[in-house]
Amino acid sequence: MNTKLEQDIRAQLFALQDLKYRDFHAKLVPTVEKDCYIGVRTPVLRKFAKVFSKQPEAMEFLETLPHKYIEENNLHAFLIETFKDFDTALIYTEKFLPYIDNWATCDLFSPKLFKKHPNEVYEKIKLWLKSSHTYTVRYGIVSLLANYLDSEFRPEMLDLVADIRSEEYYINMAIAWYFSIALIKQYDHALPYLKNKRLDKWVHNKAIQKAVESYRIPLETKQYLKSLKEK
Repeated sequence: MNTKLEQDIRAQLFALQDLKYRDFHAKLVPTVEKDCYIGVRTPVLRKFAKVFSKQPEAMEFLETLPHKYIEENNLHAFLIETFKDFDTALIYTEKFLPYIDNWATCDLFSPKLFKKHPNEVYEKIKLWLKSSHTYTVRYGIVSLLANYLDSEFRPEMLDLVADIRSEEYYINMAIAWYFSIALIKQYDHALPYLKNKRLDKWVHNKAIQKAVESYRIPLETKQYLKSLKEK
């Protein structure tokens, strides 16, 4: 505990605590110690962030990295999402990424401003994918999944993700997730990556599994995808 602001914010977050939610969510994110959970539900935390973002102390809070609790990290992400200036949002995003230590914070952090600047963000994503930090790489993959599989899609993006090689479970799961959605949204472009076995075996099979579980893929296509599974 370093500052009075941190103490005040922490006290407010503990006032919003839901112990049952804490116990439930802690099981879903095993990379974070249980004593680093307060137990604040995401909609409640987003509402808190919206109010707090209007206070001058919000910018001071964004300079207090690292945080102890996952809710403090999530609050940090939600505050960045409230920025109206793209350059500021990007600067604070890049400062924050090395401190993300779990898939939940990584995946819920998505500034809407980034969708309005796809080219600039894409240039950053290409750098994030080369990071040595697990959740910076995952953030790059999830950003491509969320914002670049529709009108902003470029076939080269599939190469960027397919070329990633990692021993990290949360990176490999993100690659599989990305390709499962690519099979839904960009089937003709994504299919050759499975037919030509461009992915690691585990990622390859997990991508097929997740695609087959989707209601957005026709039954006959699911049967074909199952035939591509590696033994």
